[in-house]
Amino acid sequence: MGDHLLRFAGFELDQQRAELRGADGTPIKLRPKTFEMLRLFASSGGRVLSKQELMEAVWPNVHVGEDSLFQCIRELRTALGDERRQMIKLASGGGYSLTAGVQAEAEVDLAQAELPAVAAEVPAEAEAVPTYPPAPRAVFRLRSPAMIGAVTAFCVVIIGLAVAAPVLKPDFLFKRTPPRIAVMPIVDAGNDPRGAAMAAEVTGRLTDGFARIQNISVVAPRAATGVESVAQPVASPDYEVRGELQRGDQSWTLRARIIRTGSGEVQSVATASVGADEVDAQLQQSRLVAGVGHVLARRLNELLEPSASPAASRTSSAGGDKVAVEQALASINQTTRERFGAAQAMLQKALDDDPRNVDLAVALASLQLRGIQMVWFSPEEAVTVEAKANATLEQALRVKPNAIPVLEAHCRFLSATNHFVESLVTCARALSFDPWNGSALYLIGLGQIYLGRFDDALATFQQADRYDTPPASRWTWLLGAGMTYAMMGRFEEGLPWLQRSIAVTPGTGRSHFLLAAAYQRAGRREEASAAMAEGLRLRPGTTRLNVSPPMKNASPVCIAAWDRVVQAEVDAGLPEK
Repeated sequence: MGDHLLRFAGFELDQQRAELRGADGTPIKLRPKTFEMLRLFASSGGRVLSKQELMEAVWPNVHVGEDSLFQCIRELRTALGDERRQMIKLASGGGYSLTAGVQAEAEVDLAQAELPAVAAEVPAEAEAVPTYPPAPRAVFRLRSPAMIGAVTAFCVVIIGLAVAAPVLKPDFLFKRTPPRIAVMPIVDAGNDPRGAAMAAEVTGRLTDGFARIQNISVVAPRAATGVESVAQPVASPDYEVRGELQRGDQSWTLRARIIRTGSGEVQSVATASVGADEVDAQLQQSRLVAGVGHVLARRLNELLEPSASPAASRTSSAGGDKVAVEQALASINQTTRERFGAAQAMLQKALDDDPRNVDLAVALASLQLRGIQMVWFSPEEAVTVEAKANATLEQALRVKPNAIPVLEAHCRFLSATNHFVESLVTCARALSFDPWNGSALYLIGLGQIYLGRFDDALATFQQADRYDTPPASRWTWLLGAGMTYAMMGRFEEGLPWLQRSIAVTPGTGRSHFLLAAAYQRAGRREEASAAMAEGLRLRPGTTRLNVSPPMKNASPVCIAAWDRVVQAEVDAGLPEK
């Protein structure tokens, strides 16, 4: 039957079922392209596979950039827990290899192996009755009253559970089937000759993205032939994603929506546009898909993760907690300690009244984190508040472990408090429910910088730029890419990224300091002086002694690289003290 199973490092790759399983037998979700890449690695005998070889095998007859390859590599390392990049290793001359030993074996059909013995036991008069190959059997003989009593008691327990099932949580007895989503083919609604091909590519990318979402199952769209199939019936999807693509005078526009299949009710609508004159067709497709996918994924998460607090539903309907959150968050950017204190007290009281209200918990923790960053607490208070904010977020995660806002808030908290390894795990989990989340990608890239993994960080920021969602966070990953180039000593390459970041958000002093360093090392001294002057205007009192971010838990590689950046800033005019 062939070598269906490939085992390595505690994992099992089932080629027949296209499934990767962990040591406990639990399936690990992978996109089809990512699975195919892992299959190539596992069947290569440890050979180094070049980037070109991988791209040609995984994307045959399709031109893709290296960012698609890097994305698959990152997904595989995450799935395999290969944070140290030792299992899937980058070769010195480029390319990658799987370093773990692989054992291949054919899958044994135990049922078929027992058929002769079973057939011998069937009486001749029973031959007309259909029989089915049994699973491997264990034969029990009840030899004593005690054993008979035990079996009887077990049956009573099973019957009792069946009777109690209606009042128990569904997951108590049965694993809940994840909601099924069908991504219908995107309709070409325009007259452009490239429309059909573009719509097909967008459909494929949108399907791949939804297939990466952890708590749903993507199924094939129902056939529209009108002919009833005689094959095994396939369950209808719970939701459908439908959309139209249209080419205008200056842009491509994609409109998409999620529809609840049973009722036909539209749950969410999203629209995204990209310039029609963009020469990179893959970038157009990526941004169109991310623009609608980001919105739809978050709405889907809301539908699947409803509030666990009855009080939250009542208060929310009355507008109480919503008002508290909005009033408090409006005070986050206020720079007076008094307004901050009032907002914190307001949220704390609301949360005390409704401890399971996740929205309040996230808002309070975010506000307290802002207070720590703005030094609105004494050092002693900051330690206590940080621990309390962490406890608040962990409680929110226990209530709603799959909720994107909670995961994002915890991800930001861990990053801001320099728990970089933990932040990578939490941010990756946020991505598993919204694969187009640029904010989570930015925080992952930041963690990779502090851990000294500059190549990974740069690829992460570039991926966020290809998605460009949400646009409000665009300046962060642009700044991250510019910072990474500076840390790598490639200042001139970082210049356009820093310039784009400042064009979006010009009021951050740190961006201007980095821009000054890049200009200085590129030999553009007048521009370096001007950028430094603007940075000092925005952040007066900044010197060499206080320009650096906290370096707790940073790797020696990161600390050394940052010291070189600071020296470039000093050379551009940053005061020593």
